[in-house]
Amino acid sequence: MFDPSVYSRRRNELVKNMSAGLILMPGNEDTPMNYLSNTYPFRQDSSFLYFFGPDRQGLTGIIDVDQNRHILLGDDDDLNDIIWMGSRTSIRSLGEKSGVNEIHSRSEIEKILKQAMGKGRKIHYLPPYRSEKVLRIEKWLETHHSRVVEQASPELIRNVVKLRSVKSPEEIAEIEQAVDIAYEMHTAAMKMAHPGIFEREISGHIEGISLSHGNPVPFPVILTTNGEILHNHYHGKELAKGKIMITDAGSETYMHYASDISRSVPVGGKFRPEQKDIYKIVLKTLQESVKSIKPGIPYRDIHLQAATVIANGLKELGLMKGDIDQAVSEGAHALFFPHGLGHMIGLDAHDMEDLGENYVGYDDEIIRSDQFGLAFLRLGRRLHKNFALTVEPGIYFIPALIDKWNSENLFTNFINYNKVEMYRDFGGIRIEDDVIVTDGGCRVLGTPIPQTISEIEETMQAGKL
Repeated sequence: MFDPSVYSRRRNELVKNMSAGLILMPGNEDTPMNYLSNTYPFRQDSSFLYFFGPDRQGLTGIIDVDQNRHILLGDDDDLNDIIWMGSRTSIRSLGEKSGVNEIHSRSEIEKILKQAMGKGRKIHYLPPYRSEKVLRIEKWLETHHSRVVEQASPELIRNVVKLRSVKSPEEIAEIEQAVDIAYEMHTAAMKMAHPGIFEREISGHIEGISLSHGNPVPFPVILTTNGEILHNHYHGKELAKGKIMITDAGSETYMHYASDISRSVPVGGKFRPEQKDIYKIVLKTLQESVKSIKPGIPYRDIHLQAATVIANGLKELGLMKGDIDQAVSEGAHALFFPHGLGHMIGLDAHDMEDLGENYVGYDDEIIRSDQFGLAFLRLGRRLHKNFALTVEPGIYFIPALIDKWNSENLFTNFINYNKVEMYRDFGGIRIEDDVIVTDGGCRVLGTPIPQTISEIEETMQAGKL
C-alpha cells in the first residue's frame, strides 16, 4: 500500500467534490471456479483499492460526505481462517494503513445505511460488475436487484473518474514497473516465435514471467497468428513460417497497476516484403500519434490523424484510393483499422471501464460517434497532464468484413477490393505503447521494447537455436 496520507487525501478530495450523502464502496469477495472453496485468484475492486487500499476480501468502505467520516468495515480472521490461510493483519491495522480511524464489523453495514436512509439521505455507489455485489447492495439498500445497476450514482461516477484519471507520481512509477515486466514478456515471446512452437507454449511462458515477479496479468494474454481476430485468446495453433504473430499482453504490479503492450513479429525472425510494407505504416502511425499527444488535444483528433496516416499508407500500396480525407471522414479506413487508437490505463488495463466507457472516455463536449470503427474508440475526450493511456494503431485483413463490404459495394470509390483480396490471409499487425501526458507532450513509459523492423529481427535471431 501507499502511505496512509495518499488514501486520506484521495477520500478528502472525493468528499470535497460531492454534494451530500453517504458513499458506499464495497470491496470484492472470492469467486468460486467450480466449487465454493476452490476460488479464482482474488482481485480487489479497483476503486476500493484507490480510495482505501487493502487488498483483501470481506471489506467495505463508507464515507459520510456531510460529516467527513471515513469508515472501514470488516471482520478479523477466526481460528478456522488462521488454520487454513494463516494469520493476517487485523482490520484495525488495515484501517491505520488506509488512514481510517473508524473501524466497524461487517454486521454494522446495514445499520449504518438504514439509519442514513431513514433520514432521507442519499446513498451513492458505483455500478457493480459482479452478481454477488449486486445481491449485497440489494439487501443493504432494500431495492430489487434488477434496479441496482441503474441506480448507481452518476455524481459519484463522475467524481471518481475525475480523480482517477490524473495519475500521481507514485501511480506513474507503478505503471512503469508494469511496463518493465512487459519488456521481459515481449522480448521472450519474440525469441520463442519460431516454426514448430505452439502459441500456448509462448503464452504460458510469458504469463509465467509476470507471475514470477509476483504479478498476475491484468487481462488474458492475446497471442495469435490469426491477428485479424482483435481479441484472440485461443492459443492452440502451431507457428508456421511466413505468419505474423501478435502478442498483446501486460503485467500487473503488487499495487495492481497495469501495463498493456502489443508487438507483432514474423514467425521465424524475418519479415517478408509485404509484411514490411504494412508494418512500416503501423509503426509510422504510432510514432506520429505519440508526437501529437499533448494536453488540450482531443484524443479523438489523434485517432482520426492515425486513421489518415494508415489510409495514406494503404493508398501508396494500392489498397485504398481516392480522396483520403473524405475516405476517413466517411469511415472507409475502418475496413483495415476497425478499433480505437487507445484507452486510459491505470489500476485496470482499460482503466475505470467498470464505471462506463462514456463516463471515462467522453464528456459533454465530445460525445461517442456511432460510425463503424470510430464508435469503438474508448477515449475521445481532451487529454490532460498526467493522463496515462495506450497508443495502439493496427492494420488488419478480416475476411468476413472484407466479404461483407465487398458484397454490399461499400466504399468502392476508396477501396481497391481486387488488391485487398491478395492480402486475405495476411492476418494483422498491431503495435502498442503506454504513455503519460506531460506539460508539452507525452513520454513513453518503461524500458523501450523492440519496435523497429531491425530491432525485432535482431531480438528474434538472438533466440534462435
